[in-house]
Amino acid sequence: MSDQDMIIYEEDVVKIEALLSKTLKGAEARCALLVDKDGHLITKQGFTHSLDTTALSALLAGSFASTKEIARLVGENEFSVLFHQGKKDHIHMSLIGDRAILAIIFDDRTTIGMVRLYSKEVAQELTKIINAIGTSEDSGEEPGLEEGFAASAEERLDDIFRE
Repeated sequence: MSDQDMIIYEEDVVKIEALLSKTLKGAEARCALLVDKDGHLITKQGFTHSLDTTALSALLAGSFASTKEIARLVGENEFSVLFHQGKKDHIHMSLIGDRAILAIIFDDRTTIGMVRLYSKEVAQELTKIINAIGTSEDSGEEPGLEEGFAASAEERLDDIFRE
């Protein structure tokens, strides 16, 4: 596993999904995706049934990667927000901490201003969750299956070799 890999537990996903759902309602957007910087979909909310979210996730990450180089060429470290406007659908993308991307897809029923307002608010909360995930990974705080499994396996092996 690389330094950038995230292990996200169910309780974190539930928190993230609740935040995304609240954001979609407030901004009156169609859907939201949270993607890691490697292009893996973390979770999604809203009307995503007509989208290839796997391909979209990879392309979102690629878009930010290429834009980072553009930013560097013009003297910026990185652009934290990207916006693409179509004839009927639009997409607002923003960085969440150092490890994730929030994409909100919306149409003309709302405005870019509403989407930006709600995405900025949710970005702060999502950053806290993502940073906490990194902290619990690094410190081994998450009690869990690995520790329990290892202890159980060790006891079982001891029992087998004592026989």
